[in-house]
Amino acid sequence: MTKDQTSTRDQILHMLKLKGSLPVSDIANDLGITEMAVRRHLNTLERDDLITSTLVRQAMGRPTNVYSLSQQADELFPRNYSDLTLDFLKDIQEIDGDDKIDALFNRREDRLEEIYRQQIQGELEDRVAALAELQNEKGYMVEWEKDEETGDYLLKEFNCPIAQVAREFTQACQCELSLFRKVLETTVEQTHCMAKGAEKCVYRIQASQA
Repeated sequence: MTKDQTSTRDQILHMLKLKGSLPVSDIANDLGITEMAVRRHLNTLERDDLITSTLVRQAMGRPTNVYSLSQQADELFPRNYSDLTLDFLKDIQEIDGDDKIDALFNRREDRLEEIYRQQIQGELEDRVAALAELQNEKGYMVEWEKDEETGDYLLKEFNCPIAQVAREFTQACQCELSLFRKVLETTVEQTHCMAKGAEKCVYRIQASQA
C-alpha cells in the first residue's frame, strides 16, 4: 500500500465522519478523483470492516449504494475516556470517600473474575496462557515465559489501557493483582508497575500453588 493510497483512505474515513453517509459520486467530487478510484478504496475499506454500504432507493433512477463508517472505524478517531473516567472517580471520591472507590474497583474485579474463570482452565501453564490471551484482547500487549531455573512464570504487560486511572487510583493495580491470584489459583507478585514509572508491568507467578 502506498502513502498516497493510505492518505486517500484516511480522507474518505474523515469525510464520512464529518458528513455521514455518502454515495460514491459525492466522495469522488470532494476528493477530485474518479469514481472508479473511489470504488477501489471503498472495496478495501469494506473488506477491512471499516465502512458499511446500504442500498438506497431514489425518486428517479436506479437505487444507489451509500457508504458510512462502521462501529469499528468509529474507534479510530480520538477518544477521551480516561479523562472522563478520572473526573467521575474524583467526584465520587470527593462526595462519598475512598470506601466507595474501593467498592467500585472491587465490583470490577468480581465481574472480571466471573468472566475469566469461564475461560481459564487446566494446568497452571494453560491458565497463564489463557490469562495472557484475555489480557491481550483488552489491549495489554502481553508476553509470558517460563523461568526454567525456578519453574515460575513471568507475565509481562507492555501496555496499560487504564494507565491514567491507575496512576491516580492505586486500587486499579491492586485489584488486577488480586484478580490474577484468584484465577491462576497460586501466588502472584507484581515486580514492576507502569503506574509507578516502570517500562512494563511484570508479574511473577509461582509454579507451586499457594
